[in-house]
Amino acid sequence: MIPFRDENPTRSLPIVVVALIAANVVVFLHQLLLSDVEHVVFVYTHGAIPAVLLGGADIVEVLPPPVRAAVLVADLPVKVLQPTWLTILTAMFLHGGLLHLGSNMLYLWIFGNNVEDVLGHVRFLVFYLVCGALAAAAQILMSLRSPVPMIGASGAIAGVLGAYYVKFPHARVQCLVFLFFFITVVMLPAGLVLLIWFLLQILNSMGSAQGGVAFFAHIGGFVAGWALIRRFEPRRRRPRYIRWSR
Repeated sequence: MIPFRDENPTRSLPIVVVALIAANVVVFLHQLLLSDVEHVVFVYTHGAIPAVLLGGADIVEVLPPPVRAAVLVADLPVKVLQPTWLTILTAMFLHGGLLHLGSNMLYLWIFGNNVEDVLGHVRFLVFYLVCGALAAAAQILMSLRSPVPMIGASGAIAGVLGAYYVKFPHARVQCLVFLFFFITVVMLPAGLVLLIWFLLQILNSMGSAQGGVAFFAHIGGFVAGWALIRRFEPRRRRPRYIRWSR
């Protein structure tokens, strides 16, 4: 089941969502222009690596052996961002392939515009980055010594999904459903679509072969968005009543 459109109009233009999509596409195009060695170094120096973030390893030590050897021979500079926690933010704009990028941006476009409409542009950007950071923290807690860089916007986008689940559970979402050799389009409540997505992340996190996907970041991001949306939502001003004197 793949959601591709929701029937939930907005009152304002989602300029932050558009800017985030554009930024992710620009960074991905930059990755494509790098050589194989440069690309790996770029991912390792801008991705969030638990072992490096927690001070358990040096950035050169965690590089794959062939890349490490090429770096040492060519004397290429390999410096992780300082302070290292900045990689938690930069990692949100890196992706491992076109499918990874496309699926993340599709979910951000479908569900992000309504959440931005609720929060406003600045609050939405802060909310997005906070959810992404908390999602990364959840994954780090489950893999403290991992030398593998975490990349992708899915943790932050999971926070957006959690917020959408709270604010618009009854909105209608168009989904592609694959039934053996048949493909059909169905309309489903957003609450059901997002609940199924969340349960799949939990089930996949329990599997032994996770294929390098940071499922705990998805879970942590969704819970963060679900828990924080009310706190980020602007408070409505109470109407002022005028007392008339005789």
